[in-house]
Amino acid sequence: MTVVPAMTDKAAHVTMLQRSPTYVVSRPAEDGVANFMRKILPNKMAYGLTRWKNVLMQLFFYRMTRVRPNKVKEQLIGMVEEELGPDYDVETHFTPDYNPWDQRLCLVPDSDLFVALKEKKASVVTDHIDRFTETGILLKSGETLDADLIITATGLDLLWLGGMQLAVDGVPQQPNELINYRGAMVSNVPNMTSVFGYTNASWTLRADLTSEYFCKVIRHMDKNGYVEARPVAEDVGETSDFLDFSSGYVQRAMQRFPKRAEKAPWLMTQNYARDIFLMRHGKVEDGALQFRKAGEAVRATREAALAIAAE
Repeated sequence: MTVVPAMTDKAAHVTMLQRSPTYVVSRPAEDGVANFMRKILPNKMAYGLTRWKNVLMQLFFYRMTRVRPNKVKEQLIGMVEEELGPDYDVETHFTPDYNPWDQRLCLVPDSDLFVALKEKKASVVTDHIDRFTETGILLKSGETLDADLIITATGLDLLWLGGMQLAVDGVPQQPNELINYRGAMVSNVPNMTSVFGYTNASWTLRADLTSEYFCKVIRHMDKNGYVEARPVAEDVGETSDFLDFSSGYVQRAMQRFPKRAEKAPWLMTQNYARDIFLMRHGKVEDGALQFRKAGEAVRATREAALAIAAE
């Protein structure tokens, strides 16, 4: 969505080949409300108000996609029809067969993709690749796309922790046997946090909360002389995939990710406001996150090592 309009001033024509349509929404490249508030308010206040304005708008929009998906879908498709006009085949190229936010929703700044399509500098083809040819791409439909240059912009392959192998006291940890804890830690792995942002909002919102939360844990450990903080999963109930997303690249990767449960602190929310209470204002010592002092940690490590040797 961003590559195509960025190339239209350099290429005679750019064709975007996609297997299936995606929801595409145009947003202004600059936030007019934010710019106005910066003129009349102190910068810090203007920033805070803008941040919460955007957060609340996102939460409301996401909520509507859950409770009234057909209405939201109708509105999103209608916005594309207004951009491209009645003669464009919006049904084929911009009408997904899933509900909004079941998969990602793409934003384009200042309608740049739609402008490129209307000016005939770019076009969209929705089809599957059969094979590459000497002159371009042969599609499953039998049509051929001639091309001077083919640029791949797909093939996401998600790896939790970048594929890092975990072991605790010499025992390998399988990611899909671990349980997410507050979106920041995982069961049975001490003193480790990782950042995974929101799929339906700004990534940095949860990144900020995760960093803030782990600093709070470290301060608590320093204050009380603890050397280990380990989430212990007991009676967490039914578990499910780390992400509730129907995209193929997500579904293919979920076996490499921890699980999540349906109750705090083991859930993985997509709600920034709820996470503020869970992570910023929640108790550090909640019974699930268990702490040890140096002597206790050494004894536990020694017992684990002896158990492995006995096997």
